[in-house]
Amino acid sequence: MSKAAASSLPRLTRRCNAFAPAFPASRPSLVRTPSSTRSISITGPWRPSTALEDHVARDARPISLRQLTFFGRNLTLERLLDSANYVRTELPTRLAHRIRDMQRLPYVVVTNPNISKVYETYYNSFELLRKTPEIKSSEENDKFCHLVKRMLTENLSVIPDLAVGVLECRDFVPASELDNFLKTMLKSRISRRTIAEQHVALTETFNSPFYFPNGETGGDHTNGVDFVGEVFLKCNAREVVEKCGKLCQDLSRQANGVNTPVPEIIIEGHPEATFPYIPSHLEYIIGELLRNSIQATIERHGSDANAKLPPINVLICQTQQYVIFRISDQGGGIPQDIFPHIWSFSKGPRRQKQLQNISLVPTMSATLQELFHTGAGEGVDKDGKPLRGTSLAPLSHRPPNLRLGLGLPLSRVYAEYWAGSLKLHSLASYGVDTILQINKLGNNLERLVERRNLDGI
Repeated sequence: MSKAAASSLPRLTRRCNAFAPAFPASRPSLVRTPSSTRSISITGPWRPSTALEDHVARDARPISLRQLTFFGRNLTLERLLDSANYVRTELPTRLAHRIRDMQRLPYVVVTNPNISKVYETYYNSFELLRKTPEIKSSEENDKFCHLVKRMLTENLSVIPDLAVGVLECRDFVPASELDNFLKTMLKSRISRRTIAEQHVALTETFNSPFYFPNGETGGDHTNGVDFVGEVFLKCNAREVVEKCGKLCQDLSRQANGVNTPVPEIIIEGHPEATFPYIPSHLEYIIGELLRNSIQATIERHGSDANAKLPPINVLICQTQQYVIFRISDQGGGIPQDIFPHIWSFSKGPRRQKQLQNISLVPTMSATLQELFHTGAGEGVDKDGKPLRGTSLAPLSHRPPNLRLGLGLPLSRVYAEYWAGSLKLHSLASYGVDTILQINKLGNNLERLVERRNLDGI
């Protein structure tokens, strides 16, 4: 063998291993590693597919909040069917790109049972959606919505499965690559749920007995005051912070004792700023940030039951294009061994504890509402009214005091999805400043990828 040919073998081996999952399950691949001579076979739908290749070759069609709002106003049957067929064709395209991302993972990662489970779930969803014929009537749309809701419910295990799989594979792949992979998977998941839940909400609006098409009673007809589907046209900054703050304080009392003091939340700046947004996205971010600040403040200052805890200050600012939330606490800051890894899903010194905790959460919708399915307040707001989550909430629940290590990185994924940002500054032995910036115009397209070199979405 020539020297040049021999030097090319490592590259060829890596390339074959990376694409091993694409081979048929009926012809198991055998892999030998230096540390083991045990044969590994792959089961499940790891097979080539012409349909998958066709969908991977297609580009996604991103949307903006403004487009969602415009399309949902003055809803007619024709518009509803257009929405249904957009979702029918867009979901399998977005799923196909994520399936391809998983096929490109190293062999040792795709054989992980949790990653393999997500792959099979996505592949089954892809097959069902791509075989759905064009929707031409209201009855066909109702059946399609039933299919979509069933699939969204079945996919609730994706986040914990991915998180556990990534943590278990941390020793085989660089953490930065795993983080980029998981961020892309989660952004795509948010995008699919957004367009699916928006269409389900529009369908519920259209089927409502209080809906009158063609503007027969004047104005727009939505599924609630100032709602177009899942988009709230007049999301108020103060109301979001007050609602999330009250619920997080109740969660703290539930976790630490009814008589445990909780810090006051002070709102300053421009609290009356309004903007269009999907409430469940913003409430998840604000809720996670306030939960962290409340818990840190209690742990640092709450040893004396009679002591007055320092407040949490929320400064709200607005410009022509952005609304900015700055949440400041005096919880002592983030420990130095943890701070470098706060945005990572796979790095950090608490990996084993994360695995133990996430394994206790079989499903996760990543909404604030799931914390109250059986929790404090039984899913009511500060006025005692039921929480309005997505049209499919609550689909899951998790213990409110269980630390999963996913809150901050998942909050950043939510913020960046609509072209916003989330930054954190820790002052050692004092506290944390967290800055959330969101676009208040709603004219930015959804950001579906984490890396520029990813194909499609």
